[in-house]
Amino acid sequence: MKRMFLTVVAMLSMTLAFAEDENMNNVNNAEAYNLEVNMNQLGKALGLTDDVKEAVAEIHKTFCAEMMFATQYGKEERDNRVNAAIKKDLGYMNYILSREQYKKYVMLLNLTMANRGLK
Repeated sequence: MKRMFLTVVAMLSMTLAFAEDENMNNVNNAEAYNLEVNMNQLGKALGLTDDVKEAVAEIHKTFCAEMMFATQYGKEERDNRVNAAIKKDLGYMNYILSREQYKKYVMLLNLTMANRGLK
């Protein structure tokens, strides 16, 4: 009886340890998908006027919300939602930014995604 009790306790503790690791992975994933940036620095890097900076901030805020929303799904669905959010973000930015600003924005977004391990 004592052995059976110890076996159950050992299995329960291993299960809890695995669940804790799984929760930590989810937290780390959520942090990687948080792409909020300093809009003043982005505006400086892209040479944005105040009006354009405000529009870019709104578009980026929506993009960040969609990225965080994507973390709630499994790998395949999350990848689909991330790709859709990126495509939508780039479409809006292409409409608002000049050609040179857009090229620089795409480069910065690609670097950020690569640094976060998302691409």
